[in-house]
Amino acid sequence: MEEVNIMMKPVSGNCNMRCSYCFYMDEMQNREIRFPAKMSLQTLEQIVKRVQETGVKKCNFAFQGGEPTLVGLAFFEKFISYVKKYLYDRQVSFSIQTNGYNLTDEWMRFLKYNDFLVGVSVDGVRATHDCNRKDTNQRGTYERVMQNIDRLKEAKIPFNVLTVVNAKTAAKIRRIYESYKKNQFRYQQYIICLDPLDSDEKNSSYSLTNEAYGQFLCDLFDLWYLDLQKGEQPYIRQFESYISIFFGMYPDACEQRGVCSCQIVIESDGSVYPCDFYVLDNYSIGNVTDEGFTYEKLPEKAKEFIAPSVAVDEECRHCKYYILCRNGCRRMRSFEERRYGKNIFCEAYQRFFDYAGERLYQIADTLRKTKS
Repeated sequence: MEEVNIMMKPVSGNCNMRCSYCFYMDEMQNREIRFPAKMSLQTLEQIVKRVQETGVKKCNFAFQGGEPTLVGLAFFEKFISYVKKYLYDRQVSFSIQTNGYNLTDEWMRFLKYNDFLVGVSVDGVRATHDCNRKDTNQRGTYERVMQNIDRLKEAKIPFNVLTVVNAKTAAKIRRIYESYKKNQFRYQQYIICLDPLDSDEKNSSYSLTNEAYGQFLCDLFDLWYLDLQKGEQPYIRQFESYISIFFGMYPDACEQRGVCSCQIVIESDGSVYPCDFYVLDNYSIGNVTDEGFTYEKLPEKAKEFIAPSVAVDEECRHCKYYILCRNGCRRMRSFEERRYGKNIFCEAYQRFFDYAGERLYQIADTLRKTKS
């Protein structure tokens, strides 16, 4: 093992916002213990010590939730002290995914001093953000989040924005893109809104249709491609991944790989799961506090989880776009007769690749010629 990536959820799914589409809240509703207590310092120290035991030279720690800042700044300061104690001779990086609501001056100083990369969840403009991302009193959170993003910029703390593609944001992507451009959001990530587990029903308030998602991808690509011609394009991970595939490179996002991996997601009680989308009782692959636990054994234990994702749907196998799509994320695949079928957004992806595939190839070809 040369490198280890660890995602920690120090307060589990607890949050100071009530987003209508929260996939993690849905997962908690499907667990025996819905709200485990916040992570203890003993568990936190054990997580770091386990990394030391692997002997790896590089480790990436990512904090998510729920809202990870709710665990308190003292917890994070203790975490840094454990890293300095046990991993002083390793290359270590830190990131945090936050809703941006609780970023006080003290948090700003901490994140800056300790070189955290900050991901902020924001759903476009005020109207598209506030309709789904409300506080505990059901008030919109857009203004406060944007103010804190401005403070991140002023403090020169590196950040990116994470936008959930739902019925509202997909329809307004042109307006959202221009807003992001105006606010100088150079690093953007867009993720599909997940419907509840084991549900065939679409929630009309936020759920995506194939038509809406396909149009969203085409519109976003047009905007991005226009800026690319001027050398002003933001980094959009999904498009960059498709271009890297044309280069013959292995994409870093499992959605583009088409096969699950073992992510090492650690809940607040120390239990470990192979994927953020499957933090459910029957997918647990150990607990960092158990005697004999090692990170090296996790990929072996996760094989049962990974195996179903390897199978290729017969229709996908003969699709001309399979090399780019690879049937997407496992959570996006239909499930029939105890096997995973094709991606539920297959029509949207086919429409997008019909529309933008040639231009994606041309971008990759131009870059290849430039480098050669």
